[in-house]
Formats: sequence, C-alpha cells, structure tokens
Amino acid sequence: MKRTILILTVLIPYFTTISAQPWQADKGNGKYRNPIIMADYSDPDVCRVGDDFYMTSSSFNCVPGLQILHSRDLVHWQIVGAALPDRVPYLDDGKQSGKGVWAPSIRYHKGRFYIFYGDPDKGIIRLSAEKPEGPWEEQLVMPATGYIDPCPLWDEDGRVWLVHALAGSRAGLKSVLLLAELDSTASRVVSPSRIVFDGHRTQPTCEGPKLYKRGGYYYIFTPAGGVRNGWQTVLRSDRIYGPYEEKIVLQQGKTYINGPHQGAWVSTARGEDWFIHFQDKGAYGRVVHLQPMHWEKDWPVIGSNGEPVSEWRKPDIAVKSADKDEDIQTDDGFDSHELGLQWQWMGNPQNTWHFCDSGNGLLRLFSVSYAWTQQRHDDWTLQNWLRASTNLLMQKLPAESFTVTTKVRYSPKKEILGEAAGIVVSGETYHYLALRNESDKIAIFADGKRAGSVKADEWVWLRASFSPEKDGCRFYLSKDGEKWSKAGDSFTLKQEKDSWIGCKAGLFCLRPFKTDKGTTYQTYNDGGWMDVDWWKVE
Repeated sequence: MKRTILILTVLIPYFTTISAQPWQADKGNGKYRNPIIMADYSDPDVCRVGDDFYMTSSSFNCVPGLQILHSRDLVHWQIVGAALPDRVPYLDDGKQSGKGVWAPSIRYHKGRFYIFYGDPDKGIIRLSAEKPEGPWEEQLVMPATGYIDPCPLWDEDGRVWLVHALAGSRAGLKSVLLLAELDSTASRVVSPSRIVFDGHRTQPTCEGPKLYKRGGYYYIFTPAGGVRNGWQTVLRSDRIYGPYEEKIVLQQGKTYINGPHQGAWVSTARGEDWFIHFQDKGAYGRVVHLQPMHWEKDWPVIGSNGEPVSEWRKPDIAVKSADKDEDIQTDDGFDSHELGLQWQWMGNPQNTWHFCDSGNGLLRLFSVSYAWTQQRHDDWTLQNWLRASTNLLMQKLPAESFTVTTKVRYSPKKEILGEAAGIVVSGETYHYLALRNESDKIAIFADGKRAGSVKADEWVWLRASFSPEKDGCRFYLSKDGEKWSKAGDSFTLKQEKDSWIGCKAGLFCLRPFKTDKGTTYQTYNDGGWMDVDWWKVE
C-alpha cells in the first residue's frame, strides 16, 4: 500500500482515495462534452474491431512511441500499449524534438493490426501485430525523404492502396496528395507514388489523408488550411486515381473549436458514423474531439451542419457503457516492475536510466550525465541542461487546470556539485523545482530562485499547480505533506517551437560533466539518484 497522498488544496493534507480526473468528458446523463481527451494526442486515427475501438497518434521523438488507446464507447479511453515501446527507429540518441513519428494510421485486416506512419527524414514505416499490445513487427516500406501521413486501404478486389502527403520542409513541395499501390501483404511497393490531388488553389496545406471506400466511391478525408485555423475536407471519386471532387465538411464557423483538423471516420457495430479529430490548443497540445456524422447524397455531414459540437449524446453501442474510472492513466504508485504506460522519455532511452523497485514501491531515477546530448554544457543553466536532455520522464498534460504532486528523496553523490533532481515542466522554457547538490547541503531551487534546503535521503513533497485562469502555473514545496509553501514565481506555458508537441510535466535526475583544467571533458563513472514514492494528478 502507498503512503498518505495529498489533495489539490494547498496547506491541507489529503488521504488515499480514488482521485477525481482533472478532465471528464462523460457528463453522466447520456451525453459527452468535447474534447473527449483533453491531452496531446496529435493526429489521431481510430479503427474498430468488433465492439472495441483502438486509437493511435503522432508521438514524434517521445518513447514509448505510438501509444495505443482502447475504448468501448468512443468517449472513455485508456492506454493499453505502444507499437514502439523501446525506441523510435532511425532516430539519433540525442534530443530530436519534433522528429520521428508523424501522423500514423491504424487498421485491422484479416486478424492483424497495421500501423503506417511517416518519418519525414526516412520514409514510410509499417508496423503489424496480432494484438494491439504487441509485439509489433517493423518494416521500412517506402524509403523517401519527405513522405508523411500514410494510410492504407484494402480494396474488395484484393489490391492494396496507400495514400500519403508530402512534408514541404523535406520534399520541397506540399499541398498535394499521392497514391501508391502495395502488394497483397502491404509490405512492398508495386506501383510508385504519384500525385492524385493538387490542393494549392483550393485546399492549401492539404495533409493527413485517410483513405476509405463506401458504396461505389473512394473517399480521401484530408485537412487543409493549416493546423491552427484550417478545416476538414473530403475528396470523392469513383476511380482510385481520380479525378476527385472536393467538399469542405467541417470548419470552425461560429464555434470556439478552432481548426477542426485531421482525424478518423469510424462506425459503431450498430451502424452509427462518427468522426474523431484534433483541436490545436497551443501549449496544451492537440486535444481530441468526437463529432457525430451522417451521409447525405454520398457526402459526409460532420458535427452540426458542418460545425463542431461542444457536447452531444453518447454513441449507441452494443456493449455496456464504460465506467467513469476507465480513463487515461495519470497516477502512479510505482508498484510494478515496469513504468506505467502513461510515461514517455523525451528521446530514445537507455535501460540504465531508471530502476522500477517494485519490492519497495519506488521508482529510482539515476543521474545521467549531460554527455548524452553530445554537447558541452558546463556553463549552462539548469533550464538549458533540461532542454538538451532526453532522460526526462514525462507525461502529457491531462487538462488545463490541475495539480500534480509527488513525494521524492534525493541521494546525491557528494563530490558531484551541481547534480540535480526534481520535477520539470517542458515547453519553450523548461521550468523546474529541483533538489541540487551543493558543498554542504541539498539546496532547493525553483527556476533559479532558492526555495529552501533539505538533507540527503530526506523525503520531500513537490507540487506543480496549473491554473491558467487564476494565478498561472507555479511550484509548491512541503517537508511533511501537510504544510506547503510557494517556490519561485508563477509562470505561463508556451509550446516549444518547431516541435509540434504540447507541454509536459515529469521527473528528472541529471549530473554535469567533470572537467579537467577546463579542456578535458569526461563523465563521472557513477552518480546519485532520486527515489520517487508516488505521482498523483488531480
């Protein structure tokens, strides 16, 4: 059993209970509200297998990559695995923000799951597995710079098609969609990609295509106009190579839901049609919405007459509705020999970075030298060290307003001055509440401001509060889990440039280079660590 845990309210202790989720989409009256997931699951795609729905999304440089979510009602979702559990293929070990896994599609065909995704610097990669939990087999299907956003279609005649887009930053061309034919195993190209739609004039920046067939028509669902203020378009043709008619089927209109963008058409077992898409919320990432959908004259009508809804009746499903407790994981008591599925490293990890001490119900993070970044950082601030490091263990922000609390103890290596551990919030600026090793004590710093001190191996409670509509974001500190004091100044969240990733919150343990006469750079051969008793979000 875990120790006493804390509630949101500052200065009041809290006790071990089932905590309220910081965001609840189910209204409890047969309706849901959007977003259904108030967290950064960018470029979502969904498939149905029987009465079960599975979702995956862009994970970029974060590991595990391609997290797999499961739902029975399209409203409640939980993480059940990851298609790239250990590392992102073709990604260097250094910090590679915004690279890696772009805009995947997930499909189920003849007893196997398939995920296709684009690595903008390598090409289109196919993964397949018998179960969504894996193991997943990996194959580079189309090596080409700038090929992104792939989606397959198994046609009735047995032929396999793959639609994809181009990344202008790599290919030198965007706003077009291409089509290739694959072999029957969807593992080899038999007909090279060629452009089937040019959106420059009417659908600029068309991307993220999803390929479907209904009746006698092929449909390509493609967002256009840019992530922040764009719209959702559908293309239609009775021939796979076109020509394609086009129609805008979802746009912001008079609603607050900007740029209803890139997603998935999915049908329930009872024949209802729904559309899942994302909304760009800046620092909070790309959150997931669910829209009703029906057909008129062989064109989809999404939302309320083409505008996104903020709430609607829940889908009519054949199975019992999911329980409210079945939502995306956040809390962790570290009682397992593996990390919870909600955690991600900020790059390809080393297995020496952490130890899941399930016998004692602890997570131990070992300090990692800045040498992993392959740069010299002896004169940098801790913020810059954090920005350049991949060994940050992070979670997506689960709401706009919430509090995260953790209980930790720090055991530094005495001779490594500047070694530090604590909690971190990523973004354009990396904010931290850190325990830092000094010559005679462990000092506590919040974004460079001293907030107190503790002894080595002394338990301390650290907290980050996110209240953008009140007093912004800030850190708190407690030595007993009951009395709390503010640490540092409040701060605002801002998304890191060119990363396409929302801000995250998590844990770190770092140590600096050892220098010899200012010219020789080498790492210490061992360091300290931080034990984490639990992590709780409310």
